[in-house]
Amino acid sequence: MAVPGFLARDRIVAKPGFNRWLIPPAALAVHLCIGQAYATSVYKTALVSHFDASLTSIGVVFSIAIVMLGLSAAVFGTWVDRNGPRAAMFTAACFWSAGFLVGALGIATSQLWLLYLGYGVLGGIGLGIGYISPVSTLIKWFPDRPGLATGMAIMGFGGGALIATPLSRQLMSFYDPAYDGTAATTPSGGAVAGLFVTLGIVYLAYMLFGAFIVRVPADDWKPEGFDPSTVKQKALVTTDSVSAANAIKTPQFWLLWVVLFCNVTAGIGILEQASPMIQDFFREGDASTVAAAAGAGFVGLLSLFNMAGRFVWSSTSDKIGRKPIYMVYLGVGLLLYVALATVGSSATWLFVLLAAVIISFYGGGFATIPAYLRDLFGTYQVGAIHGRLLTAWSAAGVAGPLIVNGVLDTQGTPGELVAADYRIALFIMVGLLAVGFVANLLVRPVDSKWHEPKGAAAGTTPTPERSAAR
Repeated sequence: MAVPGFLARDRIVAKPGFNRWLIPPAALAVHLCIGQAYATSVYKTALVSHFDASLTSIGVVFSIAIVMLGLSAAVFGTWVDRNGPRAAMFTAACFWSAGFLVGALGIATSQLWLLYLGYGVLGGIGLGIGYISPVSTLIKWFPDRPGLATGMAIMGFGGGALIATPLSRQLMSFYDPAYDGTAATTPSGGAVAGLFVTLGIVYLAYMLFGAFIVRVPADDWKPEGFDPSTVKQKALVTTDSVSAANAIKTPQFWLLWVVLFCNVTAGIGILEQASPMIQDFFREGDASTVAAAAGAGFVGLLSLFNMAGRFVWSSTSDKIGRKPIYMVYLGVGLLLYVALATVGSSATWLFVLLAAVIISFYGGGFATIPAYLRDLFGTYQVGAIHGRLLTAWSAAGVAGPLIVNGVLDTQGTPGELVAADYRIALFIMVGLLAVGFVANLLVRPVDSKWHEPKGAAAGTTPTPERSAAR
């Protein structure tokens, strides 16, 4: 698929002397915008009221978006690698913005299917292409610190809700003066529609800014003082290359698929329900001791830990290795979920602390997976391989909300639930994390039969012929 000349990869090759530290801000400009997906719980109750629908049917909007994220990342992964980050970021911006505008039309006309089509399908495509657009570029700019590089970009996706949550609350208050941000009031459908239009326009501008400042390194570029031969000295790290077509034939790919699916399912169930969850955990009679505004603040706090975890934990993985860090994410995370289910309602500070650390592991898992893929499969088509692996996120985006919302729908009515109603869902997450822990233990180096011939992957611009060479 050809792209216009101003978006072409050869137009954005960096000149000698270019500062590679200018690339993370370009990636952040995109990821901070698409990270709004983590702030959906702020207006979830308003959509339930507006459409007179169940939690599950509204949760489907988020699930569709995550499904489309994974599918579009898998389908367009090779296209992104071939055409470069500018074309990908530009395309993502158009789809993400269009998703908000079509979604706003659906809310304004009370047509739920338009919200599914807009935010779910179109927005989901923008999410997928936007999410993978800077990853392979960052890994190539930072071959000496791939965990740090991907953490810098992907932390923006985790931090998007930190901006979107308070902004959404303020904009809904502006469009609906009757909404004051407390549990006693719910914003109108018109206020959410106005919010969607505003976000669609603002996010388009910021994402296009990122698209037009991004650059790719020349094929022969490497950081000053970096010796590629030192990479091979680390466990599970290869200097060979595996194509995207061959990567999906290896057991390592599918083991990492299971690891990502389990880690994401466990975290996404909390994030998607974060604001009402903290209110339900501390409910006394008909009222919660946690105000709606505090619930929105909790979403912002989780976003902060989600963002910090992506940077801190992925950077740590450069020191201790990808496999050990995933043992922490899954093993310690399992224990924290048990604590959340059993003693999480005993004190607000304990609930917040447990949830925050869990979400930091969730974010860290996302940020570390591209570096894990680079270690096992090389840099040749790591963006396309990453895109295919994100189908695990699609599956988790359906499983996580369905588990939590499905359990809660059987327990009672939104606004009347208590901590005990969440216990079954939380213990299901414990089981999933145990499965992911075992899968990570089974990861071994990729067999040499899957490696590309020496010299076949020398360039940074993959071609379909190379991918099918074996």
